[in-house]
Amino acid sequence: MNYVLALLLPPLSILLLGRVILSIIVFLIWVPAILFSGGLTHPMFIVLAWILIYQDHADRRGA
Repeated sequence: MNYVLALLLPPLSILLLGRVILSIIVFLIWVPAILFSGGLTHPMFIVLAWILIYQDHADRRGA
């Protein structure tokens, strides 16, 4: 479910992982990037969110 949310709203997906500060930083960069580039930078934030989700799941499996 979080992977699908990362497609639409990467900062919210990162926030749900419990990384509040990173989520705020990503949001502050994501909004102007979407407005100025017309969405061309959106895949970069999706990949970031997916990597963080994968790491979170890997940490839970390892613990």
